[in-house]
Amino acid sequence: MSRSASSPPRDPVQKMSNMYRWTRHVYDATRRYYLLGRDPMLNDIAEQPAGSVLEIGCGTARNLRLLDQRAPQHTLYGLDASLSMLATARAKLDRTGCTERITLGHGVAQHLSPSEQLRTDGPFDLIFFSYVLSMIPDWPVALRAALRHLAPDGRLYIVDFWDQAALPDWLAGGLQRWLALFDVYPRPGLVAALRALDDCDHLSSTVTPVARRYAYRATLHRSGPLPSAALDPLDAAAPPESKRFDRSDFIPA
Repeated sequence: MSRSASSPPRDPVQKMSNMYRWTRHVYDATRRYYLLGRDPMLNDIAEQPAGSVLEIGCGTARNLRLLDQRAPQHTLYGLDASLSMLATARAKLDRTGCTERITLGHGVAQHLSPSEQLRTDGPFDLIFFSYVLSMIPDWPVALRAALRHLAPDGRLYIVDFWDQAALPDWLAGGLQRWLALFDVYPRPGLVAALRALDDCDHLSSTVTPVARRYAYRATLHRSGPLPSAALDPLDAAAPPESKRFDRSDFIPA
């Protein structure tokens, strides 16, 4: 049964901690089979010149550990809302000997505050979201927060579920039903908003489909100061405050 649109939103920190209390132990072993497009994105990040890199929604720090191996020129940071996931991430960093090279912090994407959460003032040269925005109903707020802390010549990367429009109906519907069990939903308007940002001053964006629109990869390049109206496409795509997504928004009847 889907949640009523009038139901009060759950505390995101408690929600994430509860969701991953047990699955964090098998997260890395299982997610590699269906979180497509992550490694090509990490390859792009690894090839960038030395800079400060922030992963928002870092989970077990799997992506950051790979970057630590492939791109030692970067200074790495990770933020996550789940205390359970962060506990697993810190244990994995200890085992792999990279605790001193990766800084982790606790907080939600919508309230990004590097000085409080990550002990750095920023800004960041590279920021990325890996299968995170599909779990955040007010994703425009999260994107605004990230862009606010992106360096003037910085890049923001996203990989996430798309609408599966090029897949057979039975497969797309089954996938969306399964994702909804974990409060994961493709975000209507998100890809369109990213493309619209390409027309804004000092912003360029590219969106690339992954596996027949199973997912997408996007890159935003900030080339200078952002005018006050630069991020208006995000506001236009945002859901009304009274509306919270439920699975009926995405799953065919």
